[in-house]
Amino acid sequence: MSKPKLTYFDIPASRGEECRIALHVAGVDFEDHRIKREEWVALKPNTPFGALPLYELPGHPVLAQSNAILTLVGRGHGLHPKDDFEAARHEAMMQSVEELRMLLGPSLRLTEETEKKKARELLVATVIPTWATFAEKLVGDGPFFAGATLHVVDIKLHILLRWFLSGILDHIPTTVLDPFPKLLRLNAAVADHAAVKAWRAKH
Repeated sequence: MSKPKLTYFDIPASRGEECRIALHVAGVDFEDHRIKREEWVALKPNTPFGALPLYELPGHPVLAQSNAILTLVGRGHGLHPKDDFEAARHEAMMQSVEELRMLLGPSLRLTEETEKKKARELLVATVIPTWATFAEKLVGDGPFFAGATLHVVDIKLHILLRWFLSGILDHIPTTVLDPFPKLLRLNAAVADHAAVKAWRAKH
């Protein structure tokens, strides 16, 4: 292997896409290895945690877990704070995104429409606004999480917030984040970042 390699499903979303964007913003020339669901069945038993994305650096074992990948990329390319406490604050926010994703996960696997609608309406009434209320308090004066500089935490938040705002999730209205102007501002700022726009223009 002559350059870093990121493996994830061939979708512009979730944990893999946030790592792709972070690598692109960092200026890393990486192999964007996209796999199909059927390929994952064979690959899964040979991964560190049975999950994607996977990040491979020449001379190192495979690294898994999106927050670990983002932190590594961020530290190496000025996209994660150098101050230990501020870095920990960013990492706590990234962990909270993963915790919210875990709470959302069961509703993504429901196929019966009535059950799905009930589960999603509960998320809209309680889980999402509760998470967003805490997150809103931690966002600074902006436009990004910690001020004027983009960090990997912003990219992770953007991918999550964009998901809610896209309308792709049945029974979760695109207005669910309207009471949270700092989160909306952060999402818009990341989407408008030149490197992020350049990535999306090509993918």
